[in-house]
Amino acid sequence: MLAGICSAFAQAPATTKIGYVDMKRLLDNAPQIVAGRSKLETEFAGRDASLKADEKHLAELRGKVALAPDETRQREIDALERSIKRQRESLRNELKTRSDQELDNSWREINDAVVAFAREQGYDLIVASPVVYASERVDVTDKILDRLRRQAAKGAKP
Repeated sequence: MLAGICSAFAQAPATTKIGYVDMKRLLDNAPQIVAGRSKLETEFAGRDASLKADEKHLAELRGKVALAPDETRQREIDALERSIKRQRESLRNELKTRSDQELDNSWREINDAVVAFAREQGYDLIVASPVVYASERVDVTDKILDRLRRQAAKGAKP
């Protein structure tokens, strides 16, 4: 397989233009991804605050039981522990689902930006990470990040 790829590049015209994109950097820094994270933080802030309040209440109850053992409080602690566990699991699952949805939406936009950049700049091939090595000369990640930032500022798609 590798021999075929090398052979194809050896036969390619001298003007073959190849670029490299660090997808991890794009996914960490693209404004579309950052905005999605911010949106999720806002969306889940109330539930997270409620969960933290319940956890604080649980800690207070445990402190009271440690000082003066009480069967009624112990049942309340057990019930609250189960409730917190269910809430945490539910929140985690819903956050995972919503994160995946946001990533899917952003992924299409990022991928379209890479393709549009490659076509506009006359690239024959854009290789995405992970790769064994790519020189800074062929790394177009910053250029694509700039493009995504401009798109986000305009509120436009690629």
